[in-house]
Amino acid sequence: MNFENNLAFAQALDQADPIRDLRQDFLFPQQNGKPFIYLCGNSLGLQPKAAREVLDEQLNNWQNFAVEGWFEGETPWMFYHKELKKLMAPIVGASEAEVCPMNTLTVNLHLLMVSFYRPTASRFKIIMEAGAFPSDQYAIESQVRFHGFDPATAIIEVAPREGEYTLRTEDITAAITESGDEIALVLFGGVNYFTGQWFDMGAITKAGHAAGAVVGFDLAHAAGNVPLQLHDWGIDFACWCSYKYQNSGPGGISGIFVHEKHFSDTTLNRFAGWWGYQEQQRFKMEKGFLPEVGADGWQVSCTQVMPMALYYASLQSFKKAGFIAPLRNKSKTLTSYLFIIINEVNKALGEEQYKIITPLTQADRGAQVSIIAKQKGKEVFEQLVVNNVLGDWREPNVIRLSPVPLYNSYEDVFTTGTLLLDISKKLLK
Repeated sequence: MNFENNLAFAQALDQADPIRDLRQDFLFPQQNGKPFIYLCGNSLGLQPKAAREVLDEQLNNWQNFAVEGWFEGETPWMFYHKELKKLMAPIVGASEAEVCPMNTLTVNLHLLMVSFYRPTASRFKIIMEAGAFPSDQYAIESQVRFHGFDPATAIIEVAPREGEYTLRTEDITAAITESGDEIALVLFGGVNYFTGQWFDMGAITKAGHAAGAVVGFDLAHAAGNVPLQLHDWGIDFACWCSYKYQNSGPGGISGIFVHEKHFSDTTLNRFAGWWGYQEQQRFKMEKGFLPEVGADGWQVSCTQVMPMALYYASLQSFKKAGFIAPLRNKSKTLTSYLFIIINEVNKALGEEQYKIITPLTQADRGAQVSIIAKQKGKEVFEQLVVNNVLGDWREPNVIRLSPVPLYNSYEDVFTTGTLLLDISKKLLK
């Protein structure tokens, strides 16, 4: 394959793509009158065309019903979250009762750790991935300190082996087993934000439970990206943002998962609020918190109607796609094609200017492909943006490119490759 003749190949792949029309559901940013090739859905997804419509609907409800909107109209706000639960559950492999849209990601991470990080004098450690997204690091550090422990001794970080960029599953499970008697919580990302590695969540959960620990996941880069089976894997809890692969808009509402095995556990601590009180009894306004059954019982504050509406708009595209399986099939071939294109660029340049640090094995990655630019990486990235290709730059030398199956095409990948080659030839003379 070479750049002279594979545009037709890319276009043929697009013609054969059964979900290609979903691209029409989204709005692409423009520059100089041309749409961007948008490869940054791992950071912020594109705006669904339906977003304005659903917002207008809720604004009209506010205008027409005012406070009665909580119980009037086609989508009464008091129960609006239940409409989202139906669409969220298939995306993460859960029952409707096990999921709930609420708050934002790190807030939910803290709320869930209140319940599921219960350290004792002998079992107080948390095991996590080295190089996790900083918000996770800060949340975990602060939770450890809140309980009176020193993060330096209470947090175990599992790092890649020397000379490697990604973690081996056997190293993760070995670290869990080695410190098993001291571990209170295993808390990993589902997909690493920097490398795009999808961890073996089932194996991690099994190892954590065998060690007597609770297991949770931050699914910011996994939900809506890779197929998840949170219930079947036995994961205790998880949370995710919805503004990356699920396109709910900047700062969009988060989601949580709590496994049904914990629903009847009255020993769990939780920070309570009126919105998490039993729905049928809520308006009695009585003292003594009685949580709603399921994940809804972890709600604290009032339903965020406008953010939920935006999330609902995007979830319609997932429903139209057939949820995750068709998207995953396309994602695997999109990223494999991007791997081929990057290798073709290196071949044309006569050296490995761009080193792929995302796992080569499809089962170990999602939609994101991270590459180390060995020379002038920032300049290359900036020139891609000038030429209407918008990916993501991470210091000191990594370009993240994420062809999202909902709205990216094979021709997007091909064009990105040709521009990358042209820019590299000019900058690396």
